[in-house]
Amino acid sequence: MYKYIQKLWKNPTKNMGTEYKEHLVAWRKDPVVVRIVKPTRLDRARSLGYRAKQGIVMVRARVKKGTTKRPAVNHARRPKRHVMLRLPVRKSKQRIAEERSARKYPNMEVLNSYWVGDDSKSEFYEIIMVDPNHPVIFKDKQLNFLCKKTSTRRVHRGLTSAGKKSRGLR
Repeated sequence: MYKYIQKLWKNPTKNMGTEYKEHLVAWRKDPVVVRIVKPTRLDRARSLGYRAKQGIVMVRARVKKGTTKRPAVNHARRPKRHVMLRLPVRKSKQRIAEERSARKYPNMEVLNSYWVGDDSKSEFYEIIMVDPNHPVIFKDKQLNFLCKKTSTRRVHRGLTSAGKKSRGLR
């Protein structure tokens, strides 16, 4: 079954057509970070560590496309020219989505994330979040590494998969 789901998501606009576009329209109207009941891409979520058990939460985040506007170093110009425009973001959109969702749910740890769609203005990612204080997670041998004090705020330290990639470790 996962093989067929994976095949659909190779080219979602062609394979899913209007359903995919309707999802994007609905997601655009949602808040930037919203909790969802179950993953949209079950195959990808399970390969990244998602299990349908207590203590694991799915979140969808929206990140705007485009470049950043950063303050300039040289202030010998008029205020309008005090910013440097069209600069690439130092972090990936996926990493930004993970960090925003971690700030929205401070008691959760980010396990991993994956892409679910993009339109002309935004990109959408689903983030797998784990509650490290939950007894079910504490007993799980694959996920209890998140319960240690050393693994707190791993997303802000760049220890998720997207964080390691943007740091050049993959």
